[in-house]
Amino acid sequence: MNAVTIKDVALAAGVSPATASRVLSGNPATSPAARTRVEAAARELHFLPNAQARSLRSTKTDSIALLISDVRNPYFSDLAHAVEQHARAAGLMTFMGNANESTEQQDEFLATVLSRRVDGMIVVPQGLSEQDGNATEMLRRVVDSGIPMVFVDRTLADIQVPRVIARSREALEEAIAELKSHGHERIAFIGGPKHASTAMERHQAFDAAIAANGLVTAPELHFAGDFRFASGAQGARWFLENPLAPTAVIIADAPMAIGALSVWRERGLNIGTDFSVVSFDEVDALLLHNPPIATISHDLELMGRAAVQALLAVMKNESVAPVELLSTFTPRPSVGPAPDKDVHSEGMPRA
Repeated sequence: MNAVTIKDVALAAGVSPATASRVLSGNPATSPAARTRVEAAARELHFLPNAQARSLRSTKTDSIALLISDVRNPYFSDLAHAVEQHARAAGLMTFMGNANESTEQQDEFLATVLSRRVDGMIVVPQGLSEQDGNATEMLRRVVDSGIPMVFVDRTLADIQVPRVIARSREALEEAIAELKSHGHERIAFIGGPKHASTAMERHQAFDAAIAANGLVTAPELHFAGDFRFASGAQGARWFLENPLAPTAVIIADAPMAIGALSVWRERGLNIGTDFSVVSFDEVDALLLHNPPIATISHDLELMGRAAVQALLAVMKNESVAPVELLSTFTPRPSVGPAPDKDVHSEGMPRA
């Protein structure tokens, strides 16, 4: 298959090759309509401006791109803030993109970045998990172009770039030990989607932590959400209807936890009394809940700083080892004694 050329892009966009070249090189002397058509054609044809990509290695712009998974998720908002502030301290401007938990939107952002000049990228990658061993073609194209890149929070096995991630097993072992000390033996897990490496890591770490505490789990105690509010609400109803009658639940991220808590509040249930709850991600909404929610979290300020430091090293062609941060369990009143009453099936306490 022949490589797509600037002439192919120009033909598809209905402009001259000179105009297409100006748009893709970031020259402002082009009309908004022409820029829109050329950028759309370049994305559709998967055009990679190789010469420009190579020039990024020798032409500094004092700017980087940051791609996060979902701008509405307070976890990623806090991570983006940390990255932006540490990049600014290093003299770099940050341009942020929102993948919206979508590989398609991720690819659109990456294609746009390829047509402009940045010194490097920090990416929370979308795509299949590390265990599945796949990544999107556009991510490979960006890496092959020579743009320095660092993964943060999530990973992809077949994209070999420096990474800054968190490890949750030890914190999960602490959380489950705390629940066990309160008499909980059937603990449910509301997890994330299989396409996210963090979801898979937390799922596996949960099972390992359950085993380390001498408890037994079952597939019926696992619910697959998607890291969003609505799936947390679905998980809350699943928990109440679960025939195994779990007395505690661990939720894999804050938006799902907030969705679940909204359902339980509507049902008139008392967290920490009727059953116990632990959530990943220490965000304000969970701390302000009555009662405050016990959390498994990691230092996003540290994660953002480590990601920027890793990218700066890559930009200097220095070798960078993977960074793995340990999560922290913080007990709070959402964890209480295992109840002697059943909240399942009807969704309300029964003697």
